[in-house]
Amino acid sequence: MDDGPLNTPRFPGLRRRGFLAAAGLGAAGVAAPALAGCHGPSGDGADGGGTPRRGGKLRAAFAGGGASETLDPHLANLFADAARAKALFDKLADFGADLSAEPRLAASWEPNARLDRWTVKLRTASFHNGKPVTARDVLYSYRRITDPRQAFRAKASLEPLDLTASRAPDARTVEFALKRPMAEFPHLLAAFGAYIVPEGAQDFDRAPVGSGPFRFVSFTPGRSALFRRNDDYWEGAPHLDQLEFLVANEESARLNSLLGGQIEYAHELTPTTARAHEGKGQIEIVRLRNSAMQAFAMKTDRAPFDDKRVREAFFLLADRRELVDGALSGAGVIGNDLFGKGYEYYADGLPQRAQDLDRARHLLKRAGADGLRVTLDTSAAAAGFTEAAAIFRDQAARAGVRVKVAMGSKDSYWQDTLDSGTLCCYRSGAMPIESHFSQRLLSGSPTNATQWRHKDFDALYQQAQSTKNPQDRAAVYARMQRRLHAEGGFLVWGFADWILGTARTVRGVAHTSPANTLDWARFDKVWLA
Repeated sequence: MDDGPLNTPRFPGLRRRGFLAAAGLGAAGVAAPALAGCHGPSGDGADGGGTPRRGGKLRAAFAGGGASETLDPHLANLFADAARAKALFDKLADFGADLSAEPRLAASWEPNARLDRWTVKLRTASFHNGKPVTARDVLYSYRRITDPRQAFRAKASLEPLDLTASRAPDARTVEFALKRPMAEFPHLLAAFGAYIVPEGAQDFDRAPVGSGPFRFVSFTPGRSALFRRNDDYWEGAPHLDQLEFLVANEESARLNSLLGGQIEYAHELTPTTARAHEGKGQIEIVRLRNSAMQAFAMKTDRAPFDDKRVREAFFLLADRRELVDGALSGAGVIGNDLFGKGYEYYADGLPQRAQDLDRARHLLKRAGADGLRVTLDTSAAAAGFTEAAAIFRDQAARAGVRVKVAMGSKDSYWQDTLDSGTLCCYRSGAMPIESHFSQRLLSGSPTNATQWRHKDFDALYQQAQSTKNPQDRAAVYARMQRRLHAEGGFLVWGFADWILGTARTVRGVAHTSPANTLDWARFDKVWLA
């Protein structure tokens, strides 16, 4: 699904993956609203709606994280966190709609012959306090992220960097030393949470200073964040005067606020809501097709899922079509227990797994797990979670497995289930498959929800990253995915449409960029008609 290299002198290794047309999907992986102007950097098919108009305040409602919320961009984990971080800060690169790395604060990147040292040149940009963004800021940011005492999201992605040996020969040049050759180095620069902050910055909740399109005004954790236009933004000032993020954890609250005119943008609506309001003229419904990876995560380091026979049995308990039709109201496609359907390196040659209750019973009996009882943690933290849990409970019962569904807090669900429990509902944002590996499946990954830790798997990842030839690298990734398909901890049952709603006055909303990519949450490119 790679339509050939797109190498330029300034951005070697930057590829166009072309997975959208190849897969016949809107995008695979979790997608969220992509907001960009009709002239946005990735040409995402945005609703241009005429000539952009300057002024006004846009209010956007997201599910949030309660009183523990922070504006520290290196701690961003939820969609609300990421959207706020993008408004205030920049990365050196970000992922385009095709999951290729596109330049942001980086003006260029260039490797040496061995691929173990990369030189990054910075574009001219300034922080909100007027100070220029320099190489020292970049090194400080990356060293903060990789601090062994911290657990920042991008830490695993930046692991290949030797930041002790990296240096800043001048204010706009960073020479990154790597621990080993890395052909896909630009992915590090685009990693989720790898934002550049001013040298020495630590306190981000009272008066954060970034280089992004909006400046800080106020922040109340779990309630709201208010930003204003940065007229000096390096890519051009936003159209909006102000941008306010509001927290509304209930989908009904987001919808009612949108219908009532209290907000102009509602993040994450249900398929039922979309069907009820699509084409009715009161609000605009945007569907990003087959975008959200839906799964159950099994903890592989504890009973009963420390036995791979039990994990395989659970793969076979699932009727994926019933889950997609029931939990997603048919708005999606079935999965095959692997992340990244349609992305570069996705192992689409593996046979599609189907429900097989007899084989599941046989495996459970061999594992000594007859009459197994297990708790499935779920929450209303994401659309379809509670429905999927109930459907899977009934599917498992047909094979004699008793699943107890436990409802968790919407505010703390993601943190609660990261390390605790044995089985939980899970979903994923868009990222390259190699980033999925680095952030979730290596021994040192900070968001390893399945507790998958295998040194030989880590070694294969490092081998893939050090392999210059794309075909050889793809073969290593295929080997890793075959193992995950056979005995991993993610039961990936579907890929859902991602749905959002906007007021009819909102313009510049793109329709295809997945969440976690460049044109998602591009509120600087949105305007009010």
